[in-house]
Amino acid sequence: MSYATIYEAAGGAPTIRDLVEKFYPKVQEHPLLAPLFPEDIRPVMEKQYQFLTQFFGGPPLYSDAHGHPMMRARHLPFPITRERAEAWLDCMRRALAETELPADLQEIMLERLSGPAFHFVNS
Repeated sequence: MSYATIYEAAGGAPTIRDLVEKFYPKVQEHPLLAPLFPEDIRPVMEKQYQFLTQFFGGPPLYSDAHGHPMMRARHLPFPITRERAEAWLDCMRRALAETELPADLQEIMLERLSGPAFHFVNS
């Protein structure tokens, strides 16, 4: 079976939602990342779900709700170092490992996220 998008290959909305649910507890526990996020993480999780859905080729949920992603600009208020980008990717790697996704698809997703993660470095 072939898929047109990473989103479809991953299993769509349920998988992206599950990934976000596995990812944010890791972020909240991380000493470099936790200070960047609000105590009420639910709105952040919803935006991440919308963004990842769109980013991996699903419906444009993020753009429909918030306009063009402009992710670098949206992250400028936060001091993002290379170490924080690497920590974010490590949290995502660990969250992906807890899913049922095949290892090769996990790697593709992580590779796709690596570009933006390092593009946001501003400190």
